[in-house]
Amino acid sequence: MNDARIKFRHLQTFVEVARQKSVMKAAELLHVSQPAVTKTIRELEEVLGVAVFEREGRGIRITRYGEVFFRHAGAALTALRQGLDSVSQERSGDGPAIRIGALPTVSTRIMPRAMALFLEEETGARIKIVTGENAVLLEQLRVGDLDLVVGRLAAPDKMTGFSFEHLYSEQVVFAVRIGHPLLSGKQSIFAHLGDYPVLMPTRASIIRPFVERLLIANGIASLPNQIETVSAAFGRAFVRLSDAIWIISTGVVATDIDDGVLATLPIDTSETKGPVGLTVRTDAIPSLPLSILMQTIREAAGMVTPKG
Repeated sequence: MNDARIKFRHLQTFVEVARQKSVMKAAELLHVSQPAVTKTIRELEEVLGVAVFEREGRGIRITRYGEVFFRHAGAALTALRQGLDSVSQERSGDGPAIRIGALPTVSTRIMPRAMALFLEEETGARIKIVTGENAVLLEQLRVGDLDLVVGRLAAPDKMTGFSFEHLYSEQVVFAVRIGHPLLSGKQSIFAHLGDYPVLMPTRASIIRPFVERLLIANGIASLPNQIETVSAAFGRAFVRLSDAIWIISTGVVATDIDDGVLATLPIDTSETKGPVGLTVRTDAIPSLPLSILMQTIREAAGMVTPKG
């Protein structure tokens, strides 16, 4: 491909000649000989297949093709310099903090592993992790208060200006303490769901519509002992000391289930399955530490989720 033959020196030389409108002045600023500048420009024109400069009297002027290429070449050099500056700043510890919004579904299982991997890279970057409802985190991302949101894919109308990278899919579970009466299999779960306190995701949470559809499909229009919460700490503590039923994303309680602290009711919740991944602004270029952190999140997700 032609672009593979274009080197940094081609862009740098071209941009400088275009700015100075002189091979001689460009050569002086670049600390090279005039023949070297001329040779580099000819190499670039050979790759592009068009002339980027033409003679005008005793000087030169940029061609229309050259003007088009100049806009892109200048942007490329600017981005590269910003990248180099970012590396220098972040390695010296002078860079800004990386601000991550993590939904509860990834805060327990994914982020601890990702952070352990990230710290091994010794970037020196400061990390700030916040959690909350999906709508709140996305709004903070939109205005620049967050650099990344890790969690479920939002509804299409909420994704304007964002891009999403799918990592894995998960579904909702009905979590209870070990020994809960409904685990015996002697009672119809949905028929007796209203006999117990039920912890529900809040109305602003991303999984709430999935949960409501599941309940309605099973004949439950409302629950008398319903508590809405996005607090994993409260949910975990309350379920362990009561007969409450916690309707929550698998990732939030996966460790508790693996450790034998909580169990899930035998309910088919496959229709609540949805994608979990990375959401960023489409107009933002990730810094080096953020790029590294995103990679460690990918690796952590691969460690704790089934393949395929």
